Amino acid sequence: MNRKLLNVLSPLATFVRSKGYKAPGGIRYPGGIVYYPRNPDHKDPEYTPSKLFRVERIKSTKHFPGWQKKILEEFKIHEEGKVTIVKNIPENNMRLWKVKHLIKVTPVTFPYGEPTKDDINYTILKENGQCIVMKSLETAPKQIEALEEFHSSEKKMDSDTIKKDSRYKWNNAFTGGF
Repeated sequence: MNRKLLNVLSPLATFVRSKGYKAPGGIRYPGGIVYYPRNPDHKDPEYTPSKLFRVERIKSTKHFPGWQKKILEEFKIHEEGKVTIVKNIPENNMRLWKVKHLIKVTPVTFPYGEPTKDDINYTILKENGQCIVMKSLETAPKQIEALEEFHSSEKKMDSDTIKKDSRYKWNNAFTGGF
């Protein structure tokens, strides 16, 4: 009886154990990724990848293997909180993928166009990946007037007075100093 039961269940066992089964259809992407869309007429939206990545290290390398630390040293982000700019090429993407748990990758965008060689000294890279060219770093007249008014004000307290007042209020907290 056991042999008959095994003969009936053996096709199911081989079906469950087979690791080479691939569902039919799907869109194949480079890297072995297969995407099964909900709609059969699905088309990917047009997307132009960014040329550069802003890579920031966000996690310590303590208790991680040496080969991961070496990859971070090659990108010169072996210190925590360091930021570097990396080209978006397959070789760099492969190395970034290996240390993705230690870093934060942000695509660099140029909302007002790419800078030229003359603009290099005036570029600012924000944390969200926007690279902006700021050629004129002038202050507005209202800001200058407000700064002069602040410095000439009699109500302004210098750091020594603030320290003395704060210490006095701390020491006399329950005697009505506040």
